[in-house]
Amino acid sequence: MSSSPTGPSAPAPPPADGPAASADPPAVPAARRPDRVVPTWSDPVAAQASEAVGGPWGRHAVTGRALFWTPLRVCLLFSTCVLALAWLKQSPCADGDWAGSVQYTHFCYSDTVPLFGIHGLDGGAVPYLDSAVEYPVLTGAFAALAALLGRGYDDLAAAAGLLPQVPPVQAYYVATCLLLSLCALVTTRAVLGTAGHRPWDAAMVGLSPLLFVHAFTNWDLFAVALAACGLWAWARDRPVLAGVLLGLGTAAKLFPVLLLGALFLLCLRAGRLREWLRAALAAGAAWLAVDLPVAVLAPENWSLFFRLNSTRPADPDTVWNVLITASGGTLFDGPLAEGEAPTVLNALVAVCVLAVFAALGWLVLRAPVRPRVGQVAFLLVAGFLLVTKVWSPQYSLWLLPLAVLARPRWRSLLAWQATEAVLWGVRMLWYLGADSRGVGTEWFFLAVTVRDVAVLVLVALVVRDVWHPDEDVVRTSWPGVDDPAGGPLDGAEDRVVLHGRRLSPVR
Repeated sequence: MSSSPTGPSAPAPPPADGPAASADPPAVPAARRPDRVVPTWSDPVAAQASEAVGGPWGRHAVTGRALFWTPLRVCLLFSTCVLALAWLKQSPCADGDWAGSVQYTHFCYSDTVPLFGIHGLDGGAVPYLDSAVEYPVLTGAFAALAALLGRGYDDLAAAAGLLPQVPPVQAYYVATCLLLSLCALVTTRAVLGTAGHRPWDAAMVGLSPLLFVHAFTNWDLFAVALAACGLWAWARDRPVLAGVLLGLGTAAKLFPVLLLGALFLLCLRAGRLREWLRAALAAGAAWLAVDLPVAVLAPENWSLFFRLNSTRPADPDTVWNVLITASGGTLFDGPLAEGEAPTVLNALVAVCVLAVFAALGWLVLRAPVRPRVGQVAFLLVAGFLLVTKVWSPQYSLWLLPLAVLARPRWRSLLAWQATEAVLWGVRMLWYLGADSRGVGTEWFFLAVTVRDVAVLVLVALVVRDVWHPDEDVVRTSWPGVDDPAGGPLDGAEDRVVLHGRRLSPVR
């Protein structure tokens, strides 16, 4: 992103679904074009919102002269404000006193608070070595770091007498939220760096309702930040660094490994499998460097994450649970004993995941123009979440940076995230129970269905952009753009495409 001053400028022609405002502005020489896409010229929601501060950016205004309030700093400020509001929402639960079901009535539940005691972090236990942890290794390390910082604050408050003394769980939770806030800021920066001439797309991360709702629900933002940085490194044509970051992300949550699958499909079409192999080997080495020592020293505790995911039933807000509940518990495996693995459900989920990957592979190889990295990554992760048996509420954060890179349109992104926010509120009221002024199961399942439909609609819009690249806002908002996040794929010629039922080399 250039920061040099530019002269008077006119926007590039708006995309097909842009504001219904007016005819295209007159063409101007490229030297007078802005150095970045101006969102109030290309997005109807941004244009409408700008009325609160004087209206859209003027046709003869200049860009690139801000000494301090650059797009990066503004987007980081947006993230900071949303994270501050998220903390205010979570503060009633911070001290661990959840009497009267405050975690549900105030919508401030967080997994990290009860797990402070369950994992022995309150007594200084080291995850995996001293206590069993049902999360991947780097997530356990993240929680241990927050506990260490919390104990440091407790000791300092006791020694100095100047700082307020708080319960140990509160000091730990505040440290957790600060670390997760740093991860959110890193994610915003990575999306801005990956977006090319569209730096203001990062504002869709910073001002995200999903960030407000789930920033501090669990530790997922840590893996999201690593995955976003991995895509940023790939966009900068550094496949080894991208692989290392994606490998570390996989050591925190498993979903970043899906991004390697997305890159594989694109590299296959472009004949760039050597770059993909370098990234994949780097990812495997990074994952082994983190996991292997723990697997050797504490194999039983290390493998708990994998054992738990093989034996756990369908999560409440998945389509599988809706179907099982509607059948009275008889569908698929039927009633299960404690700890019994749902073998039929596991096999069905595995088949569905493979089907999603195969369908996406067909789309990538058959599309008229090679899809962008953000599009394929979003479609693969969204498809995985829709068919998997575990969709914890905060998992939707995985989609946030990918959705922004895939289809940076405010209206569709806000509509999807609104359903996620509503689902969280309904879920808390469902946990509270209908007898305690909560809601019944039918309302919860309705909210799940609406959320799933919203994700499917977003998936359909991205697929439409892939099949009709002239409607892709990223490619149409800046002349000559192929894929800002493509890295070695950006501008590359196709080598393998799908003709009919056969893979054919491109001459």
